[in-house]
Amino acid sequence: MQAFEVEQHRSSTTWGWVGALYSGVMTAITPLLDLSVHCRRWQGREHYCRWRERMGYASRERPPGVVIWIHAVSVGEGISAIPVILRCRDARPLNTILMTTSTVGAHSVLEQRLPPEVILQFAPIDTPMAVQRFLLHWTPQAAIFMESELWPTLVLETAQKGIPLALLNARMSLKSFERWSAAPMQPLVAAMLSQFSLIAPLSTKEAIRYQILGAAPSIIHFAGNLKYACAVADAQKESSSGLADIEAALKDRKVWLAASTHAEEEDAIIRIHKELKNWVPRLLTIVAPRQPSRGHAIMTRFRQQGFGVAVRSEGHQISSNIDVYMVDTLGELNHFYAMVPIAFVGGSLVQGLAGHNLAEAAAAGCIVLTGYHIGHFQEMVEEMQKMSPLSVQQVDEEGLVDNLRKFLTAEDSYLDERRAAADGALRAAASGVSTRVWELLESCILKKVLI
Repeated sequence: MQAFEVEQHRSSTTWGWVGALYSGVMTAITPLLDLSVHCRRWQGREHYCRWRERMGYASRERPPGVVIWIHAVSVGEGISAIPVILRCRDARPLNTILMTTSTVGAHSVLEQRLPPEVILQFAPIDTPMAVQRFLLHWTPQAAIFMESELWPTLVLETAQKGIPLALLNARMSLKSFERWSAAPMQPLVAAMLSQFSLIAPLSTKEAIRYQILGAAPSIIHFAGNLKYACAVADAQKESSSGLADIEAALKDRKVWLAASTHAEEEDAIIRIHKELKNWVPRLLTIVAPRQPSRGHAIMTRFRQQGFGVAVRSEGHQISSNIDVYMVDTLGELNHFYAMVPIAFVGGSLVQGLAGHNLAEAAAAGCIVLTGYHIGHFQEMVEEMQKMSPLSVQQVDEEGLVDNLRKFLTAEDSYLDERRAAADGALRAAASGVSTRVWELLESCILKKVLI
């Protein structure tokens, strides 16, 4: 304990007064945060058996040699890191890759998708004690953070130990920019950003925001969006054999998929299904909620409207009297994209939402529809539309009904043109992204790390 306190004091003195204040506050509330982890464990929001990893206690020994640490908070960021992980594994087979994430959902998905040689752990909470335990055990030689992972203790303690840092697929929303720009926070974010050797932002707009907050222009490099590369790689994989019966059941049905939907959109999805049934009697609507745990509640609401509902997690079959199929499972969305001609990507119909990744639907060859409330994914829409105006279409609720009715009653040749446009735009955007990102990592971060 005393060694931790000495290390904490030494590192916090280099952070400036705001960093020292943050470190002091986080130290003071550590007992409350530890208690919060215990409460979340009992609620199922922390891993029941591996919750101690959140306190910085590793669940396995560190292997000898070089450890390259990649951190992503949740599912989307973790999946985006997979192309980098695969390049690292192939280029540096003697190095160990350590992947950390912060959510149970992300851990569950990544456990299935990561190469078996990758070590998967939960990231420590952002307290000095937890972070120092984590770093003292794993002693990584490089740290690669994904998208918007700016946790002061995690970043500054890592830099304090001389570990080079990279931020890939770097995002900075207007809301986050305004929060970090506030007087008490700006010195802290400037201290963090000054520690990175590489920041690869998704757009010029975000690059400017990072520079205003304190990142040096010399460390900012553009490489493209890793979500494109990951989506293309996923689309090339074979679909699960466990879905063959579902695929067969869809052949004689008109079907569309409402993916990554939020609770605020459920009433709209019900209204849309009801309206479309007037035009497409044998319609099947597949709903894949962003939070699978909401599946039962959505099922109940559809059944209250008189619709037949089958539930994926309960092994229900899609019979002729089923109107709605509820995909309340993790890690299967890409398989369903591959089986349907039309996908609406949710989290986008209602103001206050911020959209979800469109690349997976496009790579699977779907006609892609999404709403107008999509946050930083607006840049993805604009980039794909530059490649092909037909690749993605933004709609409100009325427009979604009109477009679905048009597509569900159209000839196959009309649908094929739209589907090819989405797929082609996505592949054009994905071209060379993984190579450019890896070359930047090698030149800016890993050149100092022995193989």
